[in-house]
Amino acid sequence: MNIYKSAVNNPITTILVFIAISIFGIFSLVKLPIDFFPHIETTNIMVITAYPGASAIDIEENVTRPLENTLNSVEDLKHISSQSKENISIVTLEFEYGIDSDVATANIRDKLDIATNILPDDVDKPIIFKFSTEEMPIMLMAIKAKESWSGLYKIIDERITTPLARVKGVGTVSVSGIPERQIQIYCDPYKLEAYGMTIEQIAQIVGQENISIPGGQMDVGSNTYSLRVDQEFNGAEEMLDIVVGNRNGANIYLRDVATVTDTQQERAQESFNNGTRSGMMIVQKQTDANAVEISRLVNKRLEDLRKDLPSDVTVEPYIDMSDNILDVASSLKETILITFIVVMFVVMLMLGRWRAMFIIVLTIPISMLSALIYLLATGNTLNIITMSSLSISIGMVVDNAIVVLENITTHVDRGARVKQAAIFATKEVGVSIIASTLTTLAVFLPLTMIDGMAGVLFKPMGWMVTITLTVSMAAALTFTPVLCSLIMKQSPKKSGMQKYVDAAMGWLENIYGKALRWCVNHRKTFLFGALALFVAVLVGVGPKLKTEFFPAQDNGRIAVKIKLPIGTRQEITRDLALRIDEQFRNDYPEIVAIGMSEGSADTDNTYASMQENGTHYISMNIRLTKKTERERSLSEICDLMRADLKQYTEIRTFEVIESGQKGGAGGQQTVDVELYGYDLDATDRIAAEMKTRMLAVDGCTEVTISRDEYTPEYQVVFDRAKLAENGLNVATAATYLRNRVNGAVASYYREDGEEYDILVRYDRKYRESVEDLENITLYSSAGTSVKVRDVGRVIEAETPPTIQRKDRSRYLKISGAIGHGYAMSDIIGGTVAALNTMEFPAGITWELGGSYEDQQDTFRDMTMLLALMVILVFVIMASQFESLTYPFVIMFSLPFALVGVILGLWFTGTAMGVMGLLGILMLVGIVVNNGIVLVDYTRLLVGREMPILDAAVAAGRSRMRPILMTTLTTVLGMVPMAVGTGVGAEMWNSLGMSVAWGLSFSTLVTLFLIPVLFAMFALNGEKRRAKKAAKESAMLNA
Repeated sequence: MNIYKSAVNNPITTILVFIAISIFGIFSLVKLPIDFFPHIETTNIMVITAYPGASAIDIEENVTRPLENTLNSVEDLKHISSQSKENISIVTLEFEYGIDSDVATANIRDKLDIATNILPDDVDKPIIFKFSTEEMPIMLMAIKAKESWSGLYKIIDERITTPLARVKGVGTVSVSGIPERQIQIYCDPYKLEAYGMTIEQIAQIVGQENISIPGGQMDVGSNTYSLRVDQEFNGAEEMLDIVVGNRNGANIYLRDVATVTDTQQERAQESFNNGTRSGMMIVQKQTDANAVEISRLVNKRLEDLRKDLPSDVTVEPYIDMSDNILDVASSLKETILITFIVVMFVVMLMLGRWRAMFIIVLTIPISMLSALIYLLATGNTLNIITMSSLSISIGMVVDNAIVVLENITTHVDRGARVKQAAIFATKEVGVSIIASTLTTLAVFLPLTMIDGMAGVLFKPMGWMVTITLTVSMAAALTFTPVLCSLIMKQSPKKSGMQKYVDAAMGWLENIYGKALRWCVNHRKTFLFGALALFVAVLVGVGPKLKTEFFPAQDNGRIAVKIKLPIGTRQEITRDLALRIDEQFRNDYPEIVAIGMSEGSADTDNTYASMQENGTHYISMNIRLTKKTERERSLSEICDLMRADLKQYTEIRTFEVIESGQKGGAGGQQTVDVELYGYDLDATDRIAAEMKTRMLAVDGCTEVTISRDEYTPEYQVVFDRAKLAENGLNVATAATYLRNRVNGAVASYYREDGEEYDILVRYDRKYRESVEDLENITLYSSAGTSVKVRDVGRVIEAETPPTIQRKDRSRYLKISGAIGHGYAMSDIIGGTVAALNTMEFPAGITWELGGSYEDQQDTFRDMTMLLALMVILVFVIMASQFESLTYPFVIMFSLPFALVGVILGLWFTGTAMGVMGLLGILMLVGIVVNNGIVLVDYTRLLVGREMPILDAAVAAGRSRMRPILMTTLTTVLGMVPMAVGTGVGAEMWNSLGMSVAWGLSFSTLVTLFLIPVLFAMFALNGEKRRAKKAAKESAMLNA
């Protein structure tokens, strides 16, 4: 069946098929959600095990190590790491990208069933926690109030948090920075001692007085009544009248020994927004929910909820992740539109006929819409990868249509009727179009099979470009000839501009023809020069090329983490935090909002408690104006902030995190050195020296050590013999101590359906010094009293820091931040050189990890994929030409594509990352198409008995125009990606650079190299055939 003839003879059917594809594509476009990246399955699963009362070393020996040994055999495990800290063990299992997290969780659960039998009896049951990057906060909101501050937590919980949690797709909504209400009963220890009372007695009596107990039912006459004793407190002042004892016939009231205050928690995390005290609300989404849609729904719901708030209470988002996603999507839409216009202009310029331009350009939306159908059908989203795929495709999808239309135009110009020309011309180039499309597909289809993080990211790209090119090929072979037969004129008029274009192209063809003639006549000289160029660039420029994993995205977000010496009082931390906040807002006009928190997070707040926190810790989330609205880049501002923070001598360590997150695609890239060794003191000492050396490396602006300093604390050491003499034991004495300092929950104060702790403890002024601790009175079961100083002593000590392990060995991580204008390779080189000069004790080793490890894994996978692609392309071309020689000749264009990429990236100062390497993979399938066109036409001329050298020159002159045309559409289609400056543009700049420079340079060389190599191999073949014929002739004559 002749598909070309059938399509032209049945135009309505052909057109309706492509209209249907377009309609389904438009429907898909409307329905598709928008996101930043494709869905990435979580690769980290945590096992959290509590062991109350155990030290960090005890946790490591008795909990962490047995769990590691058992869990190490879980399938698809990449790394196992752990943290052993006081009372708790956290084991993190990192799996390979692409694994099914549910299956991995089930495997972990099976292993834990085995491990439970070898753990100590007092250990709590291990909890499995799946941590996904998709569960990170999508919105941070500032909550401010004046008169309503004291009751703000209840207001927000009832009127904002609970309703927002019911919004579809919202995972959790948590609030921090607003202290919860508490009823504090502050006791005077001297008065208690004078009346012979204890904290425990006070707590017990308060609990017994605050009750609501049902008494059953009773029948009174003809009715049945419920009986209840309801004596719950109606206010804090009511508690003062509680009788807590009796002395000499007189009642002792609570007011006689304590004060009662309706207040808030003593120690709570505090939040500030732009220097003003506020609360912070964190909205997290469900794993598979769409961030943009949730943000829209939350903002819409928030508008209604604000109406029920008191007039002085405001709730305003200051960081919304959907803003960045929408900005990136908008930037990519602009890139796609510009690319479309540029390609349309090139086609019009080269062909000079608006009808021809219309026919060719029409294949772009049809092909792109077909890919959107795939996205909707597979549950994907419009994201930075899938939208980049569309931008990449624009310049390539028109190539097939250009070849078909140019051949049809040639036949029409020779006098053929349009309809007949559409059929015959398409048939002539049909096989070569299919072959060239297959060579390109040989590059993108393997992307669907790559593993690791690159596979997760680029699998949708592989499928999208494959579908787009396949549909464009089908359109070129059917839709394009149909439109030509319907709307192309028999003797079309060319535009006035076309005369100048034709004249310029004629002049260029003459120049090129003369240059090519010289090259084919001086083949060895030319080839030696080409080889010298290749080696010179590879050896001279290649080593100077910078490398990275992914560039940090300028999303206008900065995270700042500051640590003061452990044990610093919260008041001092707060004062410093506010000074830094004020300085930043004064020095950086680009700042829109600063959300800041300090202090210890409440254990009820899951998100805040899982982050680093404490009275010595400051956390900042900074939002800047959009990238397009400021002069300074995100990395420049981060470097300046680091310089500012170095001026504060009270700061022990700090981190300024570009893009608000570390690692991954778009996050801040760091150089991580992992130091392994069992001796904590030795590794601490070496880590400090490594930090000093890394800071001396050019471009390394900040170095942090993952292991914290030893925590200072007061320890009460009891003498067991003296305790026994007084009828006490360590557990009883420790409980007494805790209740007086930390407090004992006596009961709960209920109001409007809410419960608040009633806490009994010593007044603050009686628990502020070591002397106060030593004066605490302990009571035996017989009622005898004794001071802490009489049965023990208070010493100042330090507890070991969190013990970190990786792959079952103790380790710590030294992380270096990469400064503005530097790439990862710059810091890696300097760091390795510096560390190689150090001497390490036996048993202590180091290796590079983090982003560098991910980069090396991804580069290794993509290099193997490159080899596979080259083989596939060679096989396809060998099948097309039924020859091994011609594909071998064409493949010589690939090394010079690499030369173009190296020169382009070096010249523009762009680092080679995963996206740049992806550009090289793409070039494998693109650059050979020009060689296929040249070789195919040269063979045709040789078959017509034209001398080989003449055929090589004639084919080059004849095919120069279509080669330049298809190259221009692809190259100029990549230029908007290469030079884009919009939000998120840094993610695809290197991709555009690689393809544009590689294809341009390769095309320039191909126009000379391929004809020269063809001529050389063809002439050698003729000589061999001539010798063989002469030999056979001589044998016959003999």
